Amino acid sequence: MEDRILLAHGSGGTLTHELIRDVFARQFTNPFLDAMGDAAIVGELPQGRLAFTTDSYVVQPLFFPGGDIGKLAVCGTVNDLAVAGARPLYLTAGFIIEEGLPLKTLEQIVVSMAEMARIAGVAVVAGDTKVVNRGAADGVFINTAGVGVVPPGVDLSPAHLHEGDVLLINGTIGDHGLAVMLQREEMGFNATLESDVAPLHGLIAALLEVAPGQVRCMRDATRGGLATLLNEWVSPSPALQQGGSGKKTGLEIEENAIPVRDEVRAACEFLGLDPLYAANEGKVVAAVAAEVADIALSTWRAHPLGRQAAIIGHVTGEHAGRVVLRTAYGARRLIPMLMGAQLPRIC
Repeated sequence: MEDRILLAHGSGGTLTHELIRDVFARQFTNPFLDAMGDAAIVGELPQGRLAFTTDSYVVQPLFFPGGDIGKLAVCGTVNDLAVAGARPLYLTAGFIIEEGLPLKTLEQIVVSMAEMARIAGVAVVAGDTKVVNRGAADGVFINTAGVGVVPPGVDLSPAHLHEGDVLLINGTIGDHGLAVMLQREEMGFNATLESDVAPLHGLIAALLEVAPGQVRCMRDATRGGLATLLNEWVSPSPALQQGGSGKKTGLEIEENAIPVRDEVRAACEFLGLDPLYAANEGKVVAAVAAEVADIALSTWRAHPLGRQAAIIGHVTGEHAGRVVLRTAYGARRLIPMLMGAQLPRIC
C-alpha cells in the first residue's frame, strides 16, 4: 500500500478497498462491521428509548497532550449519549481525508479510536471514507454518530430543574481547551497540561444508580465551556419550558468552588482568557436534588474520573433565566453565554 493518501484512495476501486481492509476493518472488527453491508444490522436493542446523536471533529493539531482526534471522536459521541441517560452501544465513523496525509498518521488515529471504543464498550458498526484535494481538509475530519438506549424511568432535561437543586462537576475545567491551544500555537509555557478527554458513561451510570429519579439533568461542558452550558440550561427552548414546571429558574455558582488547575488559571490570565468559557472533553455537570447531593458527590469522588468532583452552585428562583457568579470577594456578576470563538478548532 502507498505510504500517503492519494485521491485514488477515494475512488471506490482497489486502493479504496485496500484502505478499508488494512486500516479500518482490521482495527474496528466486530460481527456487525465485518459483514461489510451497506447498513449494519445490529439486532434487538435493550428495553428503553432510543438515543441518537451525531458530531463532527476538526481539531488542530490532530495529536495533542492527552489525546488525538480519534480518541476525541469516540469519547465525544459516547459522552453525548451518556449525558442523555443512555447506555452507549453503537457508533458510526465517517472520514474526510486530505490527499497527502501520511498513511501512518491515519493508522495512529484509527488505532486510537478502536482502543477507546473497546474501553467504552461500544462497537463501530459502519463507516465511510472520502478523499479530498490537498489543502481541503487539514489532514482529516471525522464525523461520528452514536446510538444508545435510555433505560425506563430515566428522563434528564433542564425542564426538570427545581429551586434548591445542587450543581456538581466531576473535576477541573479548561484542561482540554488550553492543552490544545498551547500545543497548536507552540507557546513556550512551562506547564504539563493535558486534555481531559475521556468516556464518561461509567461515571454517569454510577450517579444514576445511587440517585434514581433525583438527577434532574446533565451535560458535558465542551465548546463554550461551563458558562455556556449553564446558560443553555436557564434559557431552554419553548418545547422544554412546556415540558417542565413552567417556572423559570436561575443558577448561582461559587467562584471559589469551581476546580481550576493552577496551570490553566495562569495560562488564562496571561492570554486574557476566562476558564469558565474554555472547552472540556471529560467534564460533566449534573443538577441533582439537594437531598442526594452528598451521596452524589461521594459517588463521583470514588470514581477515577471524578476524584476532584465538587459542588459548584445551586438552582435559584432569583434572577430567572440568568447565571450569576458569586466571586471570591462576595460580589455577584452575571455570566453571559460565550460570544464569538474564544478558542477555535478545539474539537
